[in-house]
Amino acid sequence: MYNYKAHIKAVYDGDTVTAVVDLGFLHYQEMKLRLYGIDTPELRGPEREQGLIVRDILREMILDKEVEIHSYKDKQGKYGRYLATIILDGLNVNQWLVDNGHAQEYLL
Repeated sequence: MYNYKAHIKAVYDGDTVTAVVDLGFLHYQEMKLRLYGIDTPELRGPEREQGLIVRDILREMILDKEVEIHSYKDKQGKYGRYLATIILDGLNVNQWLVDNGHAQEYLL
């Protein structure tokens, strides 16, 4: 597992974000991240209404904020997004979404 500081630039849905990741030595990279180990309602289809709610909750929590991300040995999901746990002020955001009924645990 690798730890990085990052700035959350966009929240697409409840489990996909865009972050500017500090790679160290003044190198930054913008990348899409898939929140590791969780699944949230989709923005399309019958889950849309709940998906929008979860997306907005996540936006309120982390959009435009500095966070820590824990990535999993540069592992990518099936859509090429890096898998990461997001930590905000010591709070595991992925687990918080599960604990508060906004996401389900999901093994990738």
